Amino acid sequence: MRHLKFAPSWLRFLIIFLLTMGILFRFFNLDNKVYSHDETYTSLRISGYTRSEVQNKLFNGSVIGKESFAQFQGVNKKSLNDTIMNLAKEDSLHPPLYYVIARLWMQIFGNSVTAIRSLSALISLLVFPCVYWLCRELFNVPLSVPGVAIALMAISPIQLVYAQEAQEYILWLVTILLSSASLLRAMRLEDELIKERQRPDLFAIWSIYAVTLAISLYTFLWSGFVAVAHGIYVITTARFQLSLAVRTYLLASLVGFLAFMPWLVVIIGDFFKFLISGDKTTMQSSLMPVFGFFLMQISRVFFDIDLNSENKFSYLITLCFLTFIGYSIYFLCQTNNYKIWLFIITLIVVPVLPLRLPDLMAGGIQSSIEPYFIPSYLGIQLAVAYLLATQIYNGSVSRRSVWHIIMILVIICGLISSKVNFQAETWWNKDMSYGNPQVAQIINQTTHPLLISDALGDNYGNIFSLSYLLESKVQFILVQNQKIPRIPDRFADIFLFNPSETWRETIEKKYNLKTDIVYNDKYYSVWKLAKPRSVRQHNILRKTKLSSS
Repeated sequence: MRHLKFAPSWLRFLIIFLLTMGILFRFFNLDNKVYSHDETYTSLRISGYTRSEVQNKLFNGSVIGKESFAQFQGVNKKSLNDTIMNLAKEDSLHPPLYYVIARLWMQIFGNSVTAIRSLSALISLLVFPCVYWLCRELFNVPLSVPGVAIALMAISPIQLVYAQEAQEYILWLVTILLSSASLLRAMRLEDELIKERQRPDLFAIWSIYAVTLAISLYTFLWSGFVAVAHGIYVITTARFQLSLAVRTYLLASLVGFLAFMPWLVVIIGDFFKFLISGDKTTMQSSLMPVFGFFLMQISRVFFDIDLNSENKFSYLITLCFLTFIGYSIYFLCQTNNYKIWLFIITLIVVPVLPLRLPDLMAGGIQSSIEPYFIPSYLGIQLAVAYLLATQIYNGSVSRRSVWHIIMILVIICGLISSKVNFQAETWWNKDMSYGNPQVAQIINQTTHPLLISDALGDNYGNIFSLSYLLESKVQFILVQNQKIPRIPDRFADIFLFNPSETWRETIEKKYNLKTDIVYNDKYYSVWKLAKPRSVRQHNILRKTKLSSS
């Protein structure tokens, strides 16, 4: 790796340019995209209210305006303790660290979409020094590989998505980087001290790993599988012997998990409540074919213009990037010590494996499984960064020229993706809220609209999401348990949001209305009610038709 120790001036300028562009893309137009179903739940948890409290106050059949939602979407009279306790009560699978930080942040900067998303954008800047540290520990080179890795992370479409999302996933990536880098550094320092026949200070060397592991667990529960990947790496590099490194790793991991024990007890308690109650509603996770979904997502690490799986062009893109990534991993394994490539392989593979086991998903993971691939994305980007940093120096002039072109194409793909994402109103990660801008446009075009919905399924979160897009003239009637609403006569345009067929037909029958579908996708539908004409209106219309004939 001698040629990787010093980067030429052109590469340094390129890294600085791409880093600058990546920072700009992260902080501009933070409020441009729809505030999604899952993000509204983030704001609800920060507010300290429970879903049942909100349903009792809003879903009571009264006519309300969009301003009624604001109380439950950010900091209010509730305390930080309410935020933590309500997470433990209703959503223990999401540990509290991010929500605590977000609440403190919003107390300073307010409850706007820009404010809450700016926290994620700011946290995403920590990715760059952390990935530099990880690459230094892994590859032991000062700039080339770490610099290329920083450049790829700066313009990576998948990184941009979570850098502008009001959820904990970008913070989780930072904690993965910190725990991984601290693990490698602890192992390296311990080996150096042993070679120098010095007794290593185990607590001082490994305490940073224990702390970062605990922080990672308090950020996202899936950190446990990242810790498993670390354990497999440590035990394998020790050739399955109970060496000093293995013993100290186990001790540090035990300390990290013991620090997480208070919240783990809450999770275990919720799990047993789930088993006793036999409630299956929390098992409605989207367990689509994980392997095929993962392959499609791989291309989005480097190129993403919001193509769906039905677009044939997306298959070509996926095939190209799969080939490129496959060669990157092959090259990494062929040209490096097993201690380097084994770490990356375990990071890519181990956290994904449990997603193939539906039994481990029981207990109610409601949102998309896509964020669970974040450790794999990181491993892939490290392998590609090593390949590019190596090949732009290696071999003949013609060979280097080819790899320069490949690197330029990867950069162009990232910049194009960031530009398209920058201007879009919605994106694939918005999932069930993807069509909300279109629905809001339909409703906002009417003169005196009323939106009716119940709280079943995902309707609750999507109504909150829509409230950010609808104009103040839009009024709401929200009910529980599909009760028949009392519809005032003053509304000219009445919409039903994702009604069940039985509920819609019951409303039609009671009010003698006709319903026409105005929006439909795989997640929900919107129907418009036609108010019945009075006898006088009917006679006037009849006379008009007769005279015209």
